[in-house]
Amino acid sequence: MSLRQFEYALAVAEAGSVTAAAELLHVAQPSMSQQIRNLERELGVTLFARTPTGLVPTAVGRAFLRDAEIAVRAARQARATARAGAEELAGEVVVAVQMGFGTRQLPGALGALRRRFPRLEVTVFEEPSSAELERLCRRGALDLALMAACERGPAGAHHLGHEEFAVVLSAGHSQLAADRVALRELDGEAWVRFDRDSALDGVLTGVLRDNELTPVTAARVSQTATAVRWAAHGLGVTLVPASAVPHGYEYLVRPVFPIVSQPVVAVVRQEAGRAATALLELLRQEIWYSAAPLAS
Repeated sequence: MSLRQFEYALAVAEAGSVTAAAELLHVAQPSMSQQIRNLERELGVTLFARTPTGLVPTAVGRAFLRDAEIAVRAARQARATARAGAEELAGEVVVAVQMGFGTRQLPGALGALRRRFPRLEVTVFEEPSSAELERLCRRGALDLALMAACERGPAGAHHLGHEEFAVVLSAGHSQLAADRVALRELDGEAWVRFDRDSALDGVLTGVLRDNELTPVTAARVSQTATAVRWAAHGLGVTLVPASAVPHGYEYLVRPVFPIVSQPVVAVVRQEAGRAATALLELLRQEIWYSAAPLAS
């Protein structure tokens, strides 16, 4: 098996066909087909199944591709480290963020990182599930992750501050007159909530339970910006990290009492490269909500 075969298999999974994957990587289609067949022969398994919509990974193929992606990322990082000069860094850094966290802080830090290392490629994605985020951290698939907590408490975990949550109301809502909304005043309200397995819905579920509020669900969404917009239009109230509120909706946002907040932890991969270390230092320089979290 070779790293190139891993890259070819990942490209086929992404593109859905050998032809499209070959175009993506600028290689000859027959050569890629042969490499995929050789890989399957060596592994003794079928990695892809042909369907009316294209090639899709088999169950075994999905498991293989997860490990192949980790191997490819590690190889890219090793190449970047080897090629990096005293002031130059190339390659890829992979960052994952618990949904709604660092919305104001991360863009500034990443912009500064790219200005310092213009040849660096940055991949960022939001992950709604804290359990999946922690699993990716443990597998070494991420260079840096921003999350509320890390169950195993790795040595690479660094506390940055806290994210305070705020309620989003519709225009004309009676609680807009309050500087800080008492959660008990929201009893009976309909709520715009998040996917059931998401960390954000876990926070809201705890708030509803701890404050003895009736959990009336108006809708479930997958993105914080969508929740804010739907709440603004009167579908129901919602609770999001204050920094995740899109520009233009700030006038509908109020902090809550009791305070709801979560710690922000940056988890850096073991033997982190210079890019992840530099990003961590830039994130430390950003302004985070710093009051100590109160018990729910």
